Amino acid sequence: MAYQKSLLAVVVALAMAGCQDDAKQTQQPQADAQQGAPAALTVADAKTFVTDAEKELTQLYKEANRAEWIYANFITEDTASLAADVNEKLTARIVALASQAARFDALELDPVTRRKLDKLKLSLVLPAPQDEAKTAELAKITADLSGMYGKGKFELDGKELTLRDMELMMAEQRDPELLKTIWSGWREVAKPMKPLYEREVALANEGAKALGYQDLGQYWRAKYDMEPDAFATELDRLWGQVKPLYDALHCHVRAKLGEQYGEEVVPQDKPIPAHLLGNMWAQSWGNIYPLVAPGAADPGYDLTEQLKAHGYTPKKMVKGAENFFTSLGFEPLPDTFWSRSLFTQPRDRDVVCHASAWDLDGQDDIRIKMCIQQTGEEFSVIHHELGHNFYQRAYKNQPVLFQDSANDGFHEAIGDTIALSVTPKYLKEIGLIDEVPPADKDLGLLMKQALDKVAFLPFGLLVDQWRWKVFSGEVSPENYNQAWWELREKYQGVTAPVERAADAFDPGAKYHVPGNTPYSRYFLAHILQFQFHKALCEKAGDQGPVHRCSIYGSEAAGKPLAQMLEMGASQPWPEALAVTTGSKQMDATAILDYFAPLKDWLDEQNQGRQCGW
Repeated sequence: MAYQKSLLAVVVALAMAGCQDDAKQTQQPQADAQQGAPAALTVADAKTFVTDAEKELTQLYKEANRAEWIYANFITEDTASLAADVNEKLTARIVALASQAARFDALELDPVTRRKLDKLKLSLVLPAPQDEAKTAELAKITADLSGMYGKGKFELDGKELTLRDMELMMAEQRDPELLKTIWSGWREVAKPMKPLYEREVALANEGAKALGYQDLGQYWRAKYDMEPDAFATELDRLWGQVKPLYDALHCHVRAKLGEQYGEEVVPQDKPIPAHLLGNMWAQSWGNIYPLVAPGAADPGYDLTEQLKAHGYTPKKMVKGAENFFTSLGFEPLPDTFWSRSLFTQPRDRDVVCHASAWDLDGQDDIRIKMCIQQTGEEFSVIHHELGHNFYQRAYKNQPVLFQDSANDGFHEAIGDTIALSVTPKYLKEIGLIDEVPPADKDLGLLMKQALDKVAFLPFGLLVDQWRWKVFSGEVSPENYNQAWWELREKYQGVTAPVERAADAFDPGAKYHVPGNTPYSRYFLAHILQFQFHKALCEKAGDQGPVHRCSIYGSEAAGKPLAQMLEMGASQPWPEALAVTTGSKQMDATAILDYFAPLKDWLDEQNQGRQCGW
């Protein structure tokens, strides 16, 4: 789920006329009046620039967040226009400040000032070229791509289907020919995006080079406190750790799909056809759980029914999640959280119901926005969203440029780490169930988790692998689609269900590509959440299997967690990681520990099967 950053939000570098006049808003070294040449930059200039930028951004973020909140909670043409105006103003300033920050690259600075300048310089997603016309062109392309995706529809049997309609059909339908039609239909929406995306890459690469980077991919990878190429190598190392678990899951799922659809549809020695995995992008497979579930895996309770039986209203569900954090030693949420958050869908207006956590002022005005349903899944989501909120409040005393997570994977990982503690043990402790089911009932719960979290890992990795190759020129436009499916098959063992034309643009069928959202953060979050969970369970003194552990009630676990959250982005992420885990290296083996009983079961099921592709 999402969180709304108050600071350094993911920003696309939009056009702005006259951004050469930024000296009017941010102090810069004065030109020599006689010669017309700029004065040499000094350490004092850098410090003054950072101080002025932080002061200006603090106010701009407040304005932008309030406008965005109003728009998300009162959707009208007017609120949309107001939010767009404020965000354009904010974006223009961040583009300008990032460009100005690069002027101090050659100076020897103290670590804090250097880190703040780097945060500013790397705060963009698509750095604009240093050319007004090209900057305007880039802005129009990004808007056009977003609009093409958002307006995308497909007609089936005379009925116009939205993406949401098609997603529900992919999740629920089991007719392979119908699924193939829907799958192919959505990808027709992406095909016209290709020439626009090609031009967008060229313009953003030009912007990245102006900031001192070889291409946009190197610029993105530079955000992770390590050499850009070393970051790519690190992702591959982590993937290598978890690949055996994924391979076992893939083998079992393919076999069960072969039983469902026939081996002529799902060959047992080839990649799985992508349209049969219950998801438009085959990125998570939870919707096909009934087809692949272990026998007799029912845990013996239905959390949704238990919530209803115990009178858990939406607000009581949030109170319950708050109690989780206070049991770790965190302060209760401020009164304004309860008076300003949105918990249920209003009857009198349109709102954005997608669950999200908000920090409006970089201090204590934190909120969630959800149209809460009384379900077990939503109960976990609430714990996840409050994880964002408690993170946001924890780093409120950091300077504005450090009010963020240690890297962009940490924020999502923290929310998911907390959700991993919503275990039967926890549910019993808070009185929602009477008994913890026996260990032999764990397989169903683990399989559900694996179909979402383990199945996602290779997809989480390959999206940016493809983009980095595109940005560097290794993959040329005529090979966009071919390279995409080569990576899908290599990492996921998934293949297109129909022949794909050379001029297709299937990457554009995934929002994050036309929407220009870096994707490595999601892969990192899926790794880190298990590493955090295991380390915190150890600090809590839990001696049982890690998948059964909940850190609820453990201040011993809460203390190092709070310490890490309070650091925000003030230190390189390995320093923050070490506070909680004792290690400065990300480690995916915690996932193997968590899913160990499922892996044993999968290995038994896969005996005699031909695994791999």
